[in-house]
Amino acid sequence: MAVETARPGLWTRAQRASVDQLHIRLESLIVLIALGAVMAVLSPFFLSLSNFLNILLATSTIGVLAIAATFVIGSGGLDLSLGSVMGLAGVVGAYVAVNLEWPWPLAVAACILAGAAAGNINGQLVTRAFVPAFIVTLGMLGLARGLALVISHGRAIYGLPSAMVYIGQGRPLGIPMPVVIFVATALVAHCVLAYTRFGRHTLALGDSEGAARAAGIRVERHSRIIYTLSGALAGLAGLLFTARVNAGDPTAGINYELTAITAAIIGGTNLFGGRASILGTMIGALIMGVLQNGLTLLAVQSYYQQMAIGAVLILAVFIDQYQVRRESRV
Repeated sequence: MAVETARPGLWTRAQRASVDQLHIRLESLIVLIALGAVMAVLSPFFLSLSNFLNILLATSTIGVLAIAATFVIGSGGLDLSLGSVMGLAGVVGAYVAVNLEWPWPLAVAACILAGAAAGNINGQLVTRAFVPAFIVTLGMLGLARGLALVISHGRAIYGLPSAMVYIGQGRPLGIPMPVVIFVATALVAHCVLAYTRFGRHTLALGDSEGAARAAGIRVERHSRIIYTLSGALAGLAGLLFTARVNAGDPTAGINYELTAITAAIIGGTNLFGGRASILGTMIGALIMGVLQNGLTLLAVQSYYQQMAIGAVLILAVFIDQYQVRRESRV
């Protein structure tokens, strides 16, 4: 009898969590539509096809970083090094392709592996040296950026192979290749997070590390995999950016981690772990892309744009925590 009475409660809790996630995605979608409407009124160029493609292109890089942030934050961690690792990965890939003159597939692999290596170092230090993730990834932010400047001698590396440039500038069926890669990455990430044991373990770890450990989840190993995955996705974002601008720029990705984290939280990822949605993150990334694009069309200075992104981040966290407190009272 005890088991039978427990099941409805568990089902009710799961259904409530599912409904909450749906509400968050709907709210984010409404915000996206409203923001687009406002920008369309303020700027006559906003609704043009070329501008729409520019938004998608900018969103593809931020979106991949936001997916990485979603996995890490959903597990209860934090990765502040995403932007710098993205810049490092792009420089490494360009150096392999241009300076070493290796085949372009090896340069593409070098981008991903460079990011994964940086992420793995983050994970090793967090789980084995017991250094807080905030400190580790903040340190990696400086280390990765400095290493990118050392490798490139402080200058952008130009002249990528045409096949590599196609990854950033190609348009199969008229759709920008970075957008295709972003959507494919998001679909795979959604399936992994929502329908696999890895995804369930990730959210369980963020919900309660002690409970996850008691359930038999290898917490440290799982955390290292998540940070490595985050770095690999940052490497992919670096590849997309580098191929799009046809250069390995050591300054690429500055402050991108702030935008990526904001997109993830707007999309429904709980800053303290246990709840995350890749589909919500995609909407959040589009919101950030529309916001930045609209402010640029309105000739708003870049430093005001950074202020706007910071304000949106604070507001998103405030709303998220307000909802958590309201749910706890129910």
